[in-house]
Amino acid sequence: MHSACVLKGPVVSTFPATKVHCQQPLRILIVDVTSPSWANTCSVLSEALENTLCLAHSLTGPCRVPLLSLYVVQNQQECLLPFTQVKENFARIQACISELRSLPREGCFLQGGNGVVQAVQDGLQQFKQYSRHTTAGSSANSSVEITILTSQSSQEMAKQLEKKLKDVDLVSLRSIQVIEVLKRDFLQPEDVEQHMPAEEPDSNDIAILGMDIDVQTVEDNVISLEMLFKSWLHDYSTEREHLHLLLPSGGFSHATAPKTTLMCLKCDLQERLLDPALLSGTADGTMRAADVSSPCQMAAWPATVLHKLRVVKALKSEGVCESVLYGLPFIIKPTSCWQLDWDELETNQHAFHALCHSLLKRKWMLLARREPQTTGPNWNTVVHSYYIIVPSDSATLLVKAIAVRELLLPSTFPALLPEHPERVQGPVESALNSLEVEVAYNPLHLKSNLYKYLKSTLYKPLHSVRSCPSGVHSCSVPVLQHQSRAKATVAPLLMAPSPAQAFRPAAARRDSCERSLLPKEYEEFLQ
Repeated sequence: MHSACVLKGPVVSTFPATKVHCQQPLRILIVDVTSPSWANTCSVLSEALENTLCLAHSLTGPCRVPLLSLYVVQNQQECLLPFTQVKENFARIQACISELRSLPREGCFLQGGNGVVQAVQDGLQQFKQYSRHTTAGSSANSSVEITILTSQSSQEMAKQLEKKLKDVDLVSLRSIQVIEVLKRDFLQPEDVEQHMPAEEPDSNDIAILGMDIDVQTVEDNVISLEMLFKSWLHDYSTEREHLHLLLPSGGFSHATAPKTTLMCLKCDLQERLLDPALLSGTADGTMRAADVSSPCQMAAWPATVLHKLRVVKALKSEGVCESVLYGLPFIIKPTSCWQLDWDELETNQHAFHALCHSLLKRKWMLLARREPQTTGPNWNTVVHSYYIIVPSDSATLLVKAIAVRELLLPSTFPALLPEHPERVQGPVESALNSLEVEVAYNPLHLKSNLYKYLKSTLYKPLHSVRSCPSGVHSCSVPVLQHQSRAKATVAPLLMAPSPAQAFRPAAARRDSCERSLLPKEYEEFLQ
């Protein structure tokens, strides 16, 4: 088998997408800048946040971070960014991050106090006002998630929140994350992965009015914080499971069981990678990726319909040639759909774990056929797509599209010569011996300058916004304008001003009046 030869066809492995409201929660980020190590945290946090938001802005389709609000906690809480659409307002977001970078460094603020709790309360009030002024009856963006970054003890802060918020209405609050930022010197990328926030973090959750406060720790470096913010890009809809994995039932005798009886495992799909095709268009997302109406394509984000994969065969792991696999991989997990009762969720999870264990033990993969969603105009002709399901030593499965007869092209694979002249073999061996050898591939070690490219295409100086005709706003979503930036009290809802009005330049209150919104490295890139 030619496992090193991977088929890269024009067909992308995506589930068919349909047009639905985005169910991603609104985001409130609260940054506690009273840390004694804020000087270092400031730069890495700003870079990680800007990297993630430029991705969120550039991805086509529904925005994965629909609205964002940013608070900083000094001696008092301060709202740097009221709820703002990420997709339409990157200049405003860059201005906010620029102001975050310019905040005073170590020793300027006293640690402790109720600033974080007050910022949480103010953010919830802001969300209430936003909800009242959005379309009545709309189910989109009906919840908010709050992330708190601090160098204080996350456990102590969670206890403070539990105590102070016991009388606050938390119905629309999806969750609170308290992230304790730990300083580590000389951290290597391979050491970072174990500290990156996972989808199911090993953390101590504190219950507060039926909701858990998620307590985590994260390393004080760009990679770890970037992975924390990138978790926002996952699909957060839990209204229903994403996938039904259908296997032949083994719980009945062959004499009595109908042939149509199937075992159904209810699963969720998760992306392992962002599809580069979603970034290949213009920065404002006007160019669509590949047509997802094809029966040979799949998309896991957003999860818009229930997909069904019927297992038709088991395959020996060594018998699958990688050259016939194509498209992006997706991770399959047991579902966390809240509409299922607890007993069903638990039974489903145990069955999923048993399947993973059995496949590993037998060294099998599964061949599955996707069942058609609906009958189209040509209902008598159904085009089937097939997928390979691969086990791992974790409680997850990997699914990738596999080629069928119609897609396969003729190829010849000449046999290797048994012997080679020494004059040829010697230089080849010498060249290979000069290469650095790593035990495993770590994608965190490689950069492509994608962030720098995206920022250069999205960068728009504030003076270009000032030339907009009177009455035209760069953001059509209502946001909350604060009467006092120093004390974030919620004021009546107003239309968003231009970025030039929304933020006074940090330089105006400090040293220089001509500061760029981008770090110096990006100014050089733009020249």
